[in-house]
Amino acid sequence: MSEMQPGENENWERKVIEKLARTALDEQRKSRNWGIFFKTLTFIYLFALLFIAFGWLGGREPLPGDHTALVELSGVIAADSHANADVISQGLQDAFENKGTKGVILRINSPGGSPVQAGTINSEIQRLRQKYPQIPLYAVVEDICASGGYYVAVAADQIYVDRASIVGSIGVLMDGFGFTGTMEKLGVERRLLTAGDNKGFLDPFSPMNAAQRDYAQKMLAEIHQQFIDVVRKGRGKRLKEGPDTYSGLVWTGQRSIELGLADALGSVDYVAREVIKAQKIVDFTPRQNIAERFAKRFGAAMGEALLRVGGATSPVR
Repeated sequence: MSEMQPGENENWERKVIEKLARTALDEQRKSRNWGIFFKTLTFIYLFALLFIAFGWLGGREPLPGDHTALVELSGVIAADSHANADVISQGLQDAFENKGTKGVILRINSPGGSPVQAGTINSEIQRLRQKYPQIPLYAVVEDICASGGYYVAVAADQIYVDRASIVGSIGVLMDGFGFTGTMEKLGVERRLLTAGDNKGFLDPFSPMNAAQRDYAQKMLAEIHQQFIDVVRKGRGKRLKEGPDTYSGLVWTGQRSIELGLADALGSVDYVAREVIKAQKIVDFTPRQNIAERFAKRFGAAMGEALLRVGGATSPVR
């Protein structure tokens, strides 16, 4: 067997090295291509999640077939809660506007809240009932429908309750605390400067002013009368008024029917099946998505940070 010459040996080593280098480059290229492929898949997946989370997939499409539309009013009715006028009104509008809606159920489980927010929802219900006279709206009470919750309910065609539901509380309140005695014991002096005799209206760290208390009582009485008028308009001749009707008391669902505050016993399923005659229930309650929750939390955090930066200890109200 002949021996390889020095030049031939160098050529052979060079070829082996080139082959190994090409193989390594090919493997790197394949690995890079697979990396790009998996990164692209991950990007598409995350982008799809964002579409869903931020609600970029469009609004609610018309639903096939007849159905009962459901909107939920749950919790305290307030501008900063999910049970606010904007949310509930949007849900009601979507429900009435859908072509397959045969009737709307407003499921209420609320102890009350802002008379302004409740009044806005009440007015929107009346507007929608006039605009879509062929579509009835029924309020179905779960555990509680009191104060502002009942303010909303009386706008419905009928109110259905459970025997043990809590209904009523037709009244208005303004609550707070007085700390003057505590401050005296602690040796704390209140220094309140105002421009305007009533700018410190019902300040909890100052003694109760009789004139301001009377004014507040008149204001509450005015709002209470507005509440009474709304109940009378909504319930009409069905209402059996008595000395306690507008006193702020609450009653069980069974008793509320006897007093004309409600119409009959019934659940959401019962009203959909037996009253509206459309057993399929579609929930039109607007749900807060991830983007909205993030925006609210971010806004609250920014506001808190600005207050810290400002360092205000006695803001003008």
